[in-house]
Amino acid sequence: MASAAEQLASNINFGAFSKATELKKRIWFTLGALLVYRLGTYIPLPGIDPDAFAAAFDQAQQGVIGLFNMFSGGAVERMAIFALGIMPYISASIIIQLMTTVVPTLEQLKKEGEQGRKKINQYTRYGTVFLAVLQSYGIAAGLEGGTNIVTDPGWFFKLSTIISLTGGTMFLMWLGEQITARGIGNGISLIIFAGIVAGLPGAIAGTLELGRQGAISTLLILIIIVLAIATIMLIVFVERAQRRLLIQYPKRQMGNRMFQGDSSHLPLKLNTAGVIPAIFASSLLLLPTTVAGFASGTGPEWLNAVAAWLGHGQPLYMIFYASMIVFFCFFYTAIVFNPADTADNLKRHGGFIPGIRPGERTATYIDYVLTRITVVGAIFMVVVCLLPEFLISATGVPFYLGGTSLLIVVSVTMDTVSQVQGHLLAHQYEGLVKKSKLRGGKRR
Repeated sequence: MASAAEQLASNINFGAFSKATELKKRIWFTLGALLVYRLGTYIPLPGIDPDAFAAAFDQAQQGVIGLFNMFSGGAVERMAIFALGIMPYISASIIIQLMTTVVPTLEQLKKEGEQGRKKINQYTRYGTVFLAVLQSYGIAAGLEGGTNIVTDPGWFFKLSTIISLTGGTMFLMWLGEQITARGIGNGISLIIFAGIVAGLPGAIAGTLELGRQGAISTLLILIIIVLAIATIMLIVFVERAQRRLLIQYPKRQMGNRMFQGDSSHLPLKLNTAGVIPAIFASSLLLLPTTVAGFASGTGPEWLNAVAAWLGHGQPLYMIFYASMIVFFCFFYTAIVFNPADTADNLKRHGGFIPGIRPGERTATYIDYVLTRITVVGAIFMVVVCLLPEFLISATGVPFYLGGTSLLIVVSVTMDTVSQVQGHLLAHQYEGLVKKSKLRGGKRR
């Protein structure tokens, strides 16, 4: 089965693309919103000494702070108003989704349709503000604990930092929602995507410069390139992989006519959760270590220990990262796909899986198959996200070449391309409908 990218490449009609006015407006809106985001990553916080902060960042960027900087598009490196990025919103979403499974009130809201979804989104925004304020205060305290980073420390600096960073996160949350509603693709994912891609040219140039200076061998650079290409191919293959369950529909009679039984299939993606587990796991690792990286060497002993234990390549970091990826693969799959509801819908429409009794038996069978393929998808996610980490910790290659960043870039690209394909097809169908109406009018 051809992917959306392959279909778009083979069937694209530039004449139809130029006439798709709505699609062009959406693309331009998305590009404009991402440009605003990139400009915001260059607006610095007030009261920061750039030289002192750059020296402190150079000592901390090899740890989790480097990952935070990647997701924020370099805003942490410049300590801009978007330094928190969109991570507080993602963390709040994780917490709310976890609570919907244990809090009956939230579980009931989830079943109320559009109105319930709006209330849950509102709770997520409140949680985003709360987490952003906490993280902003931690960053302000960490900056004041550094050596001459803050020009005028005190409560005024803390308050201005909290307002600036929290306001930046809320603006990015609003911007992501606008991209989703009026642009192309998922706004939150595109913001993270833009941050990673913005740092990719500099990371590649830095790697080539290390090779020119002899710090990295040419063979190692070639191995990194081959590994990146192989990882991209694996991601594309798994993202397209499906387990199809045969669905049979019996013969049915409508009036005096007898319709032949039909067959279809229920597609189950190998990686149902997509890129969400990697983002969720990374954001939860960032949450308790935001301050630790900046206060390393100057803070309490336990804070320095946390910064050391959660460094890239450290066993504790790898164990936590792999465990959270596996957990969120199963958790997010359970949220987005309910075997019981699917079985009820099949039974309601007369469909059944050959050899499986409709109803509860069908739900059990679908859950069994889904669990097995989710295990394979979780192993794939752990391999893609962790194997490059060992290479990074052993060679000092820039973090942008890691498996998590490649997974996000490839997955978001495929999702965006599929939406472009959908808009083009919708535009072509609209053109056919208009032509048929005009011809019908002429015949009349």
